[in-house]
Amino acid sequence: MTEQKPPQPKRILSGVQPSGKLHLGNYFGAVKQHIALQDEAEVFYFIADYHALTTIQDPKSLSEHTRDVALDYLALGLDPDKATFFRQSDVPEVNELAFLLATVTNMGLLDRAVSYKDKIDRGIEPSVGLFYYPVLMAADILIYRSHVVPVGRDQVQHIEMTQDMAGRFNRTYGEIFPIPTYRLDVGAKVPGIDGQKMSKSYGNTIEIFAEGKPLQKTVMNIKTDSTPLGSPLNPDTCTVFALHSLFATPDEKTQLAELYRSGAIGYGEAKKRLLAKINAYFEQARQRRKELAADANHVEDVLRHGAQKARAEAQKTMELVRQAVGMKPRPVV
Repeated sequence: MTEQKPPQPKRILSGVQPSGKLHLGNYFGAVKQHIALQDEAEVFYFIADYHALTTIQDPKSLSEHTRDVALDYLALGLDPDKATFFRQSDVPEVNELAFLLATVTNMGLLDRAVSYKDKIDRGIEPSVGLFYYPVLMAADILIYRSHVVPVGRDQVQHIEMTQDMAGRFNRTYGEIFPIPTYRLDVGAKVPGIDGQKMSKSYGNTIEIFAEGKPLQKTVMNIKTDSTPLGSPLNPDTCTVFALHSLFATPDEKTQLAELYRSGAIGYGEAKKRLLAKINAYFEQARQRRKELAADANHVEDVLRHGAQKARAEAQKTMELVRQAVGMKPRPVV
């Protein structure tokens, strides 16, 4: 009787751009799920500082944002003993693979990128790097031989483009890459303080690690209608209620909805309750972040160790790729 081999664990990969302070939309939309996945599969998470260069060209800002993202993830529960956590730019092989993928990628594929067109429409400079973004993203995914990539709906096309590039490379040079699939982030849709989708580009965010008066000011500035105090409020259309629901238990949500509909609570009191919920939810993470930030070397040690693990995988892939295209394998460093 042939011995059955256990199924190979799925490798999950995701990246986050260090483009500013992480906010509640980032947390409930992706970060919370990323941290949960570290207990379910082999995960690779990277800080996409190469990608960030398409919109951030201030060296100090890029460096500070990169460290902030690392601190945020670690404070929120990412375990570097479970997850391979690293800086994208610490694995230079990714750019070599990106160019090799570019040699089998049709211009027409990149021309159809909706994300590129949207960013140009928003006034971002149409640089070669921005146009090339899907190729580098494909290299990020394929170099670690990833199986699943959690993404928001706006990134699905990029995964489909990655599938196209991997398939084209495999047909040209042999079966080198597994074809990755996407997994839609199951996180909640989080409104910003103006009622639109929470986004740094809209300037309507509530930062995860804001506290004290800055956090209070942001919460109290959440846009509401002009319903007078004592009149019934509609929880279904209220941004404050929607944000509160992210933190509340089902019973708490039901009770607050009853207070809204009976007119027993006004927007001011609802905002105070939301502020209390945010403070309580992130209290331990805030303290943890302060402790991590006080150790000047800890974050760098974590990212360096993660990069060593990630680069070892990248070098294995590039040995296969270089042999496939007719190049000599590069000595492993």
